[in-house]
Amino acid sequence: MGKIKNDTLHVKGIEVGIYTEDYRNEYISLTDIARYRNSDDPRFAIQNWMRNRNTIEFLGLWESLHNPSFNRVQFDTFKTEAGLNRFVMTPSKWIEQTGAIGITSKAGRYKGGTYAHSDIAMEFASWISAEFKLYLMKDYRRLKYDENSRLSLSWNLNREISKLNYRVHTDAIQQNLLIPELTKEQQSYVYADEADMLNVALFGMTAAQWRSQNPGRKGNIRDYASLQQLLVLANLESYNALLIEQKHPQGERLMTLRQMAVRQLQVLSSLDVSNLPQLPSATTFMEKQ
Repeated sequence: MGKIKNDTLHVKGIEVGIYTEDYRNEYISLTDIARYRNSDDPRFAIQNWMRNRNTIEFLGLWESLHNPSFNRVQFDTFKTEAGLNRFVMTPSKWIEQTGAIGITSKAGRYKGGTYAHSDIAMEFASWISAEFKLYLMKDYRRLKYDENSRLSLSWNLNREISKLNYRVHTDAIQQNLLIPELTKEQQSYVYADEADMLNVALFGMTAAQWRSQNPGRKGNIRDYASLQQLLVLANLESYNALLIEQKHPQGERLMTLRQMAVRQLQVLSSLDVSNLPQLPSATTFMEKQ
């Protein structure tokens, strides 16, 4: 599980909680939205909404599109019964019996309650009040704009730092690894070889391997790096320049830099390093050269 980022939307005098674990899927508090209709016990508003046949059909369609483990058999049973006077639906019943992921419950006195993916939360807000939904969407867009602006600024800053350190890296190569007898083409190969060694240390693959796996993408592997990876890359370039000056062989440098990359990404903590690709052995890497 990634690091959870919590935030708050301010809608018509009501604070609405929102959280994300991956910066792509936000979960918004249905409990807080429901306070606009029933401030004393918002659970009733959520349960009444979930009794509706149209709601059950919408939730089932969302899960079918996003959740491979969704229990469609149980969903069909609910859909048949939805709308009948005897039909009762709660968030916990929906989650437990269908394996749903679009709605979730969080424990806690202040941040607890029922949360739903932003797609579902907006649908619920429409049922609560069209006016409330419009204000909710307005503040949600503001939050996303501010977040994207911060991420873009930080990403570009780290990209520029990496470019500056790249000059330190290439100077170390020029002064220590190039010999006068090499042609310009051979010199270019040395530069590219060292750059690819850093790619392997950080990303677990060479530039050519990345292009082969991503034929539809423009640019290179570093253009798609995360903020944390760009920061670590800048550190790797500086340290590799020092190791080159100290005459360490490439295979030894590769292992050292890989250990450094993993350790620094662990410190940055927002990246799950268990998903990092395995490092090819130094022998395997050298054999490909």
